This record gives sequence, C-alpha cells and structure tokens, in this order.
Amino acid sequence: MDLKQEITLSDLFRRKGGEGKAAKPKKNARARKSHDGPQTIVGLELGTSQIAAAVVTNNGGKRLVKLHRESLPTGVMSGGEVRDPVALGVALKDFFDRYELPRKNIRLGLANSRVGVRQIDVSDVDDQSQLENAISFRAHEKLSIPIDESVMDYRVVEEAPSTEGAVNRSVVVTVAYRESIDRYLTATSTAGLDVMGIDFEAFALLRALSEPAAPMGEQPETAVVAVCVGHERTTLAVSDGAVCSFARVLDWGGANLTNAVARGAKISPAEAEEVKRQLSLDPDAKAPTSLSSEGAEEALHAVKVELQVLVRELLSSLRFYQSQPGSLALREILLSGGTTAMPGFAAELERELGVQVVTGDPLCRVAADVEVPEELGSFAVAIGLGIED
Repeated sequence: MDLKQEITLSDLFRRKGGEGKAAKPKKNARARKSHDGPQTIVGLELGTSQIAAAVVTNNGGKRLVKLHRESLPTGVMSGGEVRDPVALGVALKDFFDRYELPRKNIRLGLANSRVGVRQIDVSDVDDQSQLENAISFRAHEKLSIPIDESVMDYRVVEEAPSTEGAVNRSVVVTVAYRESIDRYLTATSTAGLDVMGIDFEAFALLRALSEPAAPMGEQPETAVVAVCVGHERTTLAVSDGAVCSFARVLDWGGANLTNAVARGAKISPAEAEEVKRQLSLDPDAKAPTSLSSEGAEEALHAVKVELQVLVRELLSSLRFYQSQPGSLALREILLSGGTTAMPGFAAELERELGVQVVTGDPLCRVAADVEVPEELGSFAVAIGLGIED
C-alpha cells in the first residue's frame, strides 16, 4: 500500500479567490470531485478515552444518521498515537458490530503533535514534474520532519502570475510520520474496515463548526478559529473561511484538569474525575457537595491555575499565526470538545485570551436524524470527518 495516498486534501478545501488550478493528481491518488465521492461517509475519531463515530449522508443535503461513542481501554491510545494496534483493531470490530455501522467509506481522523500543517508559497517552478519536489523541500524545511520518515500531501489553493511572468503558487501542505499512519491502518485492517482516507482532525473540526465559505472573490476580513479540547489533546485550527492556513495539536486536555483537582483537593484521580464533573467556573456556582468548602476552593484554584497552561499555549499559537504574511484578525473562537462542557469554561477562556469565545455547534451544517446527546461537542470532529464538501 502506498501510504502517501492515504492523506488526501483534495476534498478538504474550497478554492480561494478564483479558479486556480489544483496540483496535478499523483498516480493512483484518491482525489475526487465532491459529486463523484461516496454519498455516505463514516467519520471515525479515535481518542485516548473513547471511540466516536458519525455516519453522514452527503446526497444533496447533509444528514447525520448515526452517532455513537464508546470508552476505550486504557493504554490502547495515548497522545493521539496508537500504542496497541491489535487491541484497537479488536475494539473497533466490536464497536462496529455492536452499532451496525457501515464498514466502507471510513474517514479516519489523525491528530497528534507529530502532524504539521502549513501554508507555503512556491515560486518560479514552471515544470509540473518538479513542483512536488519543490513543495516537499519547502514543507520539510518549515516543519522539520525527516523526509524518509514521513508522508506528505498538498493542495495548490491559489495560482497567480508573477511580475517576471512565472507562476506563484500558494500551497497547503500536511506532513505526518509514516509510522503513525501505519499503526492506524494496521488497526483498521484488523477490524475489517475499508478506509477511504485519513484527514487531519483540524480540517474536520473546521468543516463541522464553520459555515460554508463566502462566494469566490470575496475577501474575508477575519479568521475562523476552532478549538477542540479533548481528554489529552487540544486541536487548534485557523482558516480564512476557505483554507486552513494554520493548525496545531497541543499536549493538553481534560486529563490535566483532573490531575489538577486531585492535587488541589488531595484526592485520588478517580475521585477527582467525578469532582471535576461537578465543578463550575461560574462565579456564583455552588461548590461540589462531595468536598469540604476548603477542599472545593483548593480544587477550583488548581483548575484555574492549570487553565493558564492552555491559555499560554493558545496565545502562543495565535500570535504565531498572526505573525505570518496575510494573516487575518481574529473575530471569535469556536469551542468544542467534552472538556468544554464544564460551566464557565468558555467565559474563563474569553477573559484570559481577550478574544470572544463561543460554544461551536457541530450540527450547523448537518440535519440530525438521531437523538442529540448532551455533550454534543465531543462529537464535533467525528461529524466533520463525515462531511463531504
């Protein structure tokens, strides 16, 4: 199997500012026009603590027809990496059997700190056969991932003639470690799943939470920022409404808050997980009844201190984005993920970041033919993986 073809960007981006030509499809590439793609896609997200799947039909309108999740045994996944491919394969087979999910047209999400996305400019390369080499060189130069250990895919999102008569190209590049993808595909093969492609979860997050792009030719004034806070990881994606120009996976998640509660209240991690679900960052909220007033105060203080770590990481990432040529002002941050269900979480981030933070709606682009769960935000990535544009 040519793993290079497993990360496909062709169906992830709308064209920016006109009909710029796409990169020439590589041999056996899975690039498809949206109307030629499958009508039903199973978006599959694999987190440290759970499996989540969303079945979306994309025939005309987009409809969410199945939505399921299940806990995953400890040690199977960690930090967005598959630690035990065989165990994951067994868990996936049981999961798909139990909920009678389709085994074809699976779109799998990938998100860890070893995946990189950048928008780069390539100039003065007129020979199409040399374009991929030029893009590869620039991408690995920017992302510092060894060429012989990685897979890369790219999408030319804009072309414009230079003053010298050559062509300037704006290219979105995704680079991931081959070993990471190989472990995912070993697990899905064990489960008997037909994987149509692997997407970076940041792209899926934007598809789920952001409205369709503005008509061609209309220049956006502000950037779309989406943030998903999971159990161990936080995914950040920034887009101009048409192209994901920056993305980053942070090694921070709800587990950090659980550990903070355990330290602050001097209780076990298992007890801390339950207390965390009772905590609120709203100023007038009542303290958890399972703790003394002093213990509750210490737990809440520990949570706020730990949140500063996430704030610093987000600020650093957003400042880096805004330091890049062509970056846009930030209008608001669309928030999702199970951890963000904590009352007052969004308001606390807004106060610390100085940018409006709102809870994103994972159903803003799909009609739901399923019972909507309470913590819908934890399904945002899976739903986005199921959306075909």
